[in-house]
Amino acid sequence: MGHIEIILLATDGSAASEPASEHAIDLATQMNARLLVVSVLGSGSRPSEASGEAVPDSRDSLTTKAQMIVQHARAAGADATFLVWEGDAGEGIVAAADSENADLIVVGSHGRSGVSRFLIGSVSDYVVRHAHCPVMVVRGKTEAPKH
Repeated sequence: MGHIEIILLATDGSAASEPASEHAIDLATQMNARLLVVSVLGSGSRPSEASGEAVPDSRDSLTTKAQMIVQHARAAGADATFLVWEGDAGEGIVAAADSENADLIVVGSHGRSGVSRFLIGSVSDYVVRHAHCPVMVVRGKTEAPKH
């Protein structure tokens, strides 16, 4: 891998994406690279952590979450900025990476497998297959099974 100047962190701001955020911040500080935090505002929705019901993220919510990651990155010594992209999550991440000339994409994975992964789809899988730069997939914290 050549010199990395721009690291794009794709995040939805969820607890499951925290490990990816930490890795991206660490890489940006170690490599003296600019960190670009990208959240995609899509028409879809994600489960609410409290209720388990699907609720759409608003632009304000995504902006607030991205700003918190940027503040954390800057406190760690990284040059960090953010943007909120609109569209399908996977397509938006790839388009943002192309538009911003990212050298590396860091994306989290919710750790789904088998039928769940097939039915739900995987943003990280889409990004790995379609990105024009290297992609680091960081596995998120797995939830305990509900009984």
